[in-house]
Amino acid sequence: MSGVFSPTRAKIKERTLRTDKWWLQPLITFGVLFSFIIYATFRAFENAYYFTEPLISPFYSPCLSEACVEGSTIAGFTPVSAQVLNFALSPALIILIFPLGFRMTCYYYRKAYYRAFWLSPPACAVAEPHEKYTGETRAPLILQNAHRWFFYAGLVFNVFLTYDAIISFKNPEGQWGHASVGSLVLLLSSTLLWFYSLSCHTCRHTVGGRLKHFSKHPVRYKLWTWVSILNHKHQQFAWYSLAAVAFADIYVREVATGAWTNFYFF
Repeated sequence: MSGVFSPTRAKIKERTLRTDKWWLQPLITFGVLFSFIIYATFRAFENAYYFTEPLISPFYSPCLSEACVEGSTIAGFTPVSAQVLNFALSPALIILIFPLGFRMTCYYYRKAYYRAFWLSPPACAVAEPHEKYTGETRAPLILQNAHRWFFYAGLVFNVFLTYDAIISFKNPEGQWGHASVGSLVLLLSSTLLWFYSLSCHTCRHTVGGRLKHFSKHPVRYKLWTWVSILNHKHQQFAWYSLAAVAFADIYVREVATGAWTNFYFF
């Protein structure tokens, strides 16, 4: 026997001596993440209602295929591989690989869904049902080591989404200086995504984690201190940004279908 069933474990019959509702947090985490997975899958395969001038859903940005809705590509640009991408599948199926890869390999989200989906362990001081524990040293969990590369890809996508937020301050006729509810929704979504990325543990390590002498790198040290402050709120930014991205897609979809009106302030 190994893991929590090893001979060295305390000989108690109870699964845990905790008397609080320890199961509530993993249950809520499961519900929220599973709901997001269902919704994101539905939207990725729907392949519609993701663009209405000047708003584009973060699930479909950047839209790089010639099959994209007219006006949804950045300045009409499509890459050389557009002919390859120009097939019946939704562009979101290609785009979502990177932001979802970033979140699924995120240090915080690993803890969250390991507990909520795999019960490994379900909570502190609660025995997990698995007899063996190998951590992230074997397939498929060894792929979690790709988190650094998904982080870099996520930064690129943040730039695109920031561009989308700036472009949204146009009216449908293409005139600048017109703020709408949609503009604020996309701006909030892109801002929270930046906070989520910059508060990431990988970002903190990349900025200053490998330095041996901070005194020799004053700029990187200052950046490291700022990122370290954000890092304390990484868990909150993870959930805030997830909710903001989901709502941004919902908002664009409802406006595109005509169910909601994108009201302009000026």
